[in-house]
Amino acid sequence: MAKQNILTSPDENFPQWYQDVLNKAALAEGGPVRGTMVIKPYGYGIWEAIQADVDARIKATGARNVYMPLFIPESYLQKEAEHVEGFSPELAVVTHAGGSELDEPVVVRPTSETIFGEYMAKWVQSHRDLPLLLNQWANVVRWELRPRTFLRTTEFLWQEGHTAHATQQDAADYAARILHEVYVPHMEQMLAVPITVGIKPPSERFAGAINTMACEAMMYDGKALQMGTSHELGQNFAEAFDITYQSKEGKLETCWTASWGVSTRMVGGLIMAHGDEKGLRLPPSIAPHQVVILVIREDDAVTQAAQTLAAELGDMGIRVEIDDNVDKSFGRRATDWEVKGVPIRIEVGPRDLENGEVTLARRDNATKQSVAVSDVAKQVPDLLDQIQSTLFDQAAKRMKDRTQTISTLAEAIEASQTGWARLPWDVLQDGGEEELKASSITVRALTRQDGSVPDNEKESDLIAIVGRSY
Repeated sequence: MAKQNILTSPDENFPQWYQDVLNKAALAEGGPVRGTMVIKPYGYGIWEAIQADVDARIKATGARNVYMPLFIPESYLQKEAEHVEGFSPELAVVTHAGGSELDEPVVVRPTSETIFGEYMAKWVQSHRDLPLLLNQWANVVRWELRPRTFLRTTEFLWQEGHTAHATQQDAADYAARILHEVYVPHMEQMLAVPITVGIKPPSERFAGAINTMACEAMMYDGKALQMGTSHELGQNFAEAFDITYQSKEGKLETCWTASWGVSTRMVGGLIMAHGDEKGLRLPPSIAPHQVVILVIREDDAVTQAAQTLAAELGDMGIRVEIDDNVDKSFGRRATDWEVKGVPIRIEVGPRDLENGEVTLARRDNATKQSVAVSDVAKQVPDLLDQIQSTLFDQAAKRMKDRTQTISTLAEAIEASQTGWARLPWDVLQDGGEEELKASSITVRALTRQDGSVPDNEKESDLIAIVGRSY
């Protein structure tokens, strides 16, 4: 009897494949309110690993963690007109509480520039207080009309950094530093997802920003996913909230601010960048279990061997799980771990042990090899490094192969059927950007010819990277 696929083919129906993976890998499911999600332990384990690494990198840049309230007075948002206009359709507003109508409605946090601005104004008095580098890990709410778990949900988890600086250049430099020292290294080194960095055109900027820089990644189906952003806010919020400082010369000056964030959307990007017809393929750096040891049959020698191997690998800092649930068939258990994307599976059975061997199975390329029990601890670290590199290289090849350099709008629309297009930014002036949007294609990033990040969209000879997106 032919083996029945438990997942929809990603080539036939990618959205359904994505939903199948969420369910079969026990990552998350929909919450009781439309657009919310329940993140299950395995999915949350991935988020915890992401959070730990990003948090350490943020702290290395000098920022410190704080926490701001979930509820924000509506009047705070009204202080920055462009900001409230940009977020107005997504706001959740509380008008009644404690059995009575509130004197002033409160907004459930969609982002926290306004409340950080209110308190930065209190905390900054002198040039000695600058730069003020703050970050918080929190949940936010943006009422989503077309939710998709991890990618676009009404409530999601993230970090949001908020900083105040004495000069525009210092704010711009720190916003760029977050991308180049925190976000891109995390995404490429930990998630094994290659990143294109550029600035957003004015039509795609964060509401209230003077410049938005973004990390864009290509998914399995060729669509783009914005994995993280960093914004120069100029003096818009500082003027609205009176964030000022006394300079060395005793003059009252207005601060320059920045904000930056990544969210649980990265979990969705991880799934869609590396998954295949069997489910997840997790990079070892981020996998909750880097190795699973599968006990094939209930046997004292097998159990002892599995426990010994787990202890040896654990002592090396490798995250190991033993699966000795022999009440389930070996085939079903192996398939379940494949769906979950565990990088290495070690199969331990009586016959192999008689020969002093176990079987090592790699999730990334589905290869198997017999290895002497005494050599397992020597080989696994190198295999994990190989898997990490392989996943990055495959994703980078996809992005390269499915990005076309073209020169006309018609070619851009055609190229965006399967991937991205690179074309001169000048071509999109005078209505070209709107023409692409009519075909559900947007400018994902503007870069210089050499791929570096421009200071603004008015530089000459910029390249626009366009495509369909999530």
